[in-house]
Amino acid sequence: MSLDIASIDTISEINMDYTATIFLRQRWTDERLLFQGNKSLSLDGRLVELLWVPDTFIVDSKKSFLHDITVENRLIRIFPNGTVLYALRITTTVACNMDLTKYPMDRQTCTLQLESWGYNVKDVVFYWTRGNQSVSGLDTLQLAQYTLEDYYTSESEAVYETGNYPKLIFHFRLKRSILYFILETYVPSSALVVLSWVSFWISQSSVPARICIGVTTVLTMTTLMMGARTSLPNANCFIKAIDVYLGICFSFIFGALIEYAVAHFCTLHQPNAANAYMYGQEMQEREDEMNGIVTSIGGSHGLRARKREEVLSRTGSTGSPTHSLAKEELAGGQGSGAGSTSDHRGCCLRTIKQAGRLVRFLNCCHVENPHYIDNYSRLTFPLSFIFINLLYWTYYLYF
Repeated sequence: MSLDIASIDTISEINMDYTATIFLRQRWTDERLLFQGNKSLSLDGRLVELLWVPDTFIVDSKKSFLHDITVENRLIRIFPNGTVLYALRITTTVACNMDLTKYPMDRQTCTLQLESWGYNVKDVVFYWTRGNQSVSGLDTLQLAQYTLEDYYTSESEAVYETGNYPKLIFHFRLKRSILYFILETYVPSSALVVLSWVSFWISQSSVPARICIGVTTVLTMTTLMMGARTSLPNANCFIKAIDVYLGICFSFIFGALIEYAVAHFCTLHQPNAANAYMYGQEMQEREDEMNGIVTSIGGSHGLRARKREEVLSRTGSTGSPTHSLAKEELAGGQGSGAGSTSDHRGCCLRTIKQAGRLVRFLNCCHVENPHYIDNYSRLTFPLSFIFINLLYWTYYLYF
């Protein structure tokens, strides 16, 4: 057998198939057709019903037809040694399993398989006429979105329950042209990301302008994402490379909108100079008040002890048992008062330290000048986008 590829009309990612028009040429020797002479005989295609022909069919074919304008496109040629040439012009739609993980930077390998329907390997043997040279027409083939990288032929056997059947396979590898997708999807999505950064240079007080840019870019990016998926199968389980890039761009655009929301919120809650001074004075007064509480706790215990001692000295009963008992109580009270004073003071100090830590933590989250957020975003957003682009293109082009 030999093939001449006339054209590959369509390659569909949605249906995962391709449609091609081919010239299929089959040669075999039938000793019953020997005749004298040195010229071949070309017969009418309708005489094929009077000859033995192999029952070749195309595996994985979804739909095929034989051209019949103006007559059936068949060729029968008999040579003096009994060799028969049987050629057909066929258009067929063949299934091709595709891996769209790296779409649109993907490479697809499709096959065209020829197999005997009823004759097994004991009856007939299939082989290519000249190996890889048996397939022609690919050098001049022009495809819309693909370029032909490589092709080769192989011979095999199909194993079924009814027996083993001869099979010939033509493999061809296609590489998708990415230029169309760069102009159609990658450049517009990247331009939308850059457009969302314009809001970083607009004053935070210009609320309508910044909100308009943010919402417009988000909606435009959503429309672009929906349009990029129309040419792909909806039920596909693959996360495609173009989906990853569009998701990255959408994240940056949405992040720019969120950045303005945070900056504007901080602007509304930022105290002015007078309020900041009053806030500092209030915090200082609260700190002094807390220190006064600790001092008053210690002083109150000492004052009560001194009053009890004055009362006992006025009674003049220093030698009575009651006086001695009172002294003991006084001494005990002074000791317990000193111990309780130190306990209360330590508890208050620990509370003040914990409150100080909490205030310092909250101050770390506080933005002194909300305009710094825009200044930082002008640098961090472009650098992050460039870095992620380098990782993206390196991974999908070289791995």
